[in-house]
Amino acid sequence: MAFGAFNHHRQKESMADINVTPMVDVMLVLLVIFILAAPMFTHAVKLDLPKAGGARAPQPADTVRIAIDAQGTVYWNDEAVPAAELQPRLAGAAKRDPQPELQLRADRATRYEAVATVMASAQQEGLTKLVFVTDPKEKK
Repeated sequence: MAFGAFNHHRQKESMADINVTPMVDVMLVLLVIFILAAPMFTHAVKLDLPKAGGARAPQPADTVRIAIDAQGTVYWNDEAVPAAELQPRLAGAAKRDPQPELQLRADRATRYEAVATVMASAQQEGLTKLVFVTDPKEKK
């Protein structure tokens, strides 16, 4: 479409095209400014920070390993425990500060009832940190 036509008898139409050249010029100028200014923003200030000593971080809580075999026998840190003795041991563990983490391992053939009983006993005594230990899945 020619803008400067030699035919003067034609009716004047409004121009429908947008002239983007000034916008491109402004964008190129801004791009050059940002390219030149970017290294100034990445300059870091070197500081000699003071050294401070603090208290040691608290030691992690002890862990208690509870295992249940396929017959339902409960083991406390690899030691067989009668069912009547489990509750007092859990009560003693709950009174320690910080509370120990209970790591519960159960045989694949263990009845759910045995696992649920141990979990309920731990909850009744106020133990809140219970972890299930599993073996990673074997790759075939």
